Amino acid sequence: MATDKELVIKGIKLLAYTLGLMFLAPIVLYQAFKNTDHSFYIPVLILGLILAIMAIALGFYSIKVLMDGFFTKKK
Repeated sequence: MATDKELVIKGIKLLAYTLGLMFLAPIVLYQAFKNTDHSFYIPVLILGLILAIMAIALGFYSIKVLMDGFFTKKK
């Protein structure tokens, strides 16, 4: 069982993007909830929710890529 280094590196890069989204999404959501009387409340709230969903999905995908890099057989 050999490690596919390209997939492992790709998974680590995706985890870095996930970490960025994990910090960005709560900041955007906080700004939306802080300014509920502003005219851009709904668009900023939707953007924050989309970023949060993307952070969760990208987290699962990056862990899947990492596990494939560690545990699949190289062709």
